[in-house]
Amino acid sequence: MKNKEHTRQVRDTVVKKFKAGFGYKKISQALNIPRSTVQAIILKWKEYQTTANLPRPGRPSKLSAHTRRRLIRDAAKRPMITLDELQRSTAEVGDSVHRTTISRILHKSGLYGRVARRKPFLKDIHKKCCLKFATSHLGDTPNMWKKVLWSDETKIELFGNNAKRYVWRKSNTAHHPEHTIPTVKHGGGSIMVWACFSSTGTRKMVKIDGKMDGAKYRTILEENMKRYGTFQDVSEYVEKIYCHYFHHQRISVWF
Repeated sequence: MKNKEHTRQVRDTVVKKFKAGFGYKKISQALNIPRSTVQAIILKWKEYQTTANLPRPGRPSKLSAHTRRRLIRDAAKRPMITLDELQRSTAEVGDSVHRTTISRILHKSGLYGRVARRKPFLKDIHKKCCLKFATSHLGDTPNMWKKVLWSDETKIELFGNNAKRYVWRKSNTAHHPEHTIPTVKHGGGSIMVWACFSSTGTRKMVKIDGKMDGAKYRTILEENMKRYGTFQDVSEYVEKIYCHYFHHQRISVWF
């Protein structure tokens, strides 16, 4: 829908009243035009010193400024919305445009389609534990970290849905929660494995049969961890199991 364009006479009157000391609100009331229109006319006059229509670089946009703002707002609020969905939403309000037109509008606002990063699903308590651990070891030396052995278990999908998902985002926002796909360690159609690594490289990978519990974890530690003295894992539950095992094995533990 084409925006209403005011005559040159109206625009000149707006500038004349502004020069006379009238504010945006009073000019708007006197001429019965929106305050935003008054502001746009004056800003244009300040920049170009004219109220005449300037040469346009190409064909005017098929979408109104309001529709363009709505597209940008929808993509920012729902990063995983697709171009087809945005195209349908604009068609519902009477604006039929190609997907490339919508994509171009989003690009101009700094939003680009990028593959969503997959990140472990963390609750608030997990985030607090990670932050507490990180801040408590800010002063640790690189040599100390070379002595640390890290472990974790992960799920490997066999027939799961690992298709790429795209999100609309700006630069340097890849790790924002709304731009990532949460992942969990348990689910069907997959296998669970445990492994550990240190500064010298990776260690043995162990397939986990069934559900992981304390007894099974102790067995993994007993079979794979006897020769390592310093160990780290951010899970408080797993930490208790490690302490129990290392205590009975008389192995020094640092957490």
